[in-house]
Amino acid sequence: QVQFVESGGGLVQPGGSLRLSCVASGFSFSTSTMAWYRQAPGKQRELVGIITFGGVSINYADSVKGRFTVSRDNAKKTLYLQMNSLKPEDTALYYCNKDRWPGGSPWGSWGPGTQVTVSS
Repeated sequence: QVQFVESGGGLVQPGGSLRLSCVASGFSFSTSTMAWYRQAPGKQRELVGIITFGGVSINYADSVKGRFTVSRDNAKKTLYLQMNSLKPEDTALYYCNKDRWPGGSPWGSWGPGTQVTVSS
């Protein structure tokens, strides 16, 4: 059974940083392209960043380029999202999932997500 457990969210002031983690199970993580998505209240879920199985290719939404970094540890079956210079518009529920390059085609079951709130 494919499962994702996201963690690391919280309340942070504008300009602050957070590091999200996603532990995956139930499939071959090391051979899967993985992605982070987010969904803000009243908005559709959107792609944040995507990384291929070997970490060679990485791509980001324009809104987070230069501020967010996606990485992975295949031995730990864990996906990471380092978020710096956070803005109030980054407030959302963040999810990870399997995906197909260049992104926008998630194909696993969604986990519970982790809430990120950026506010002063």
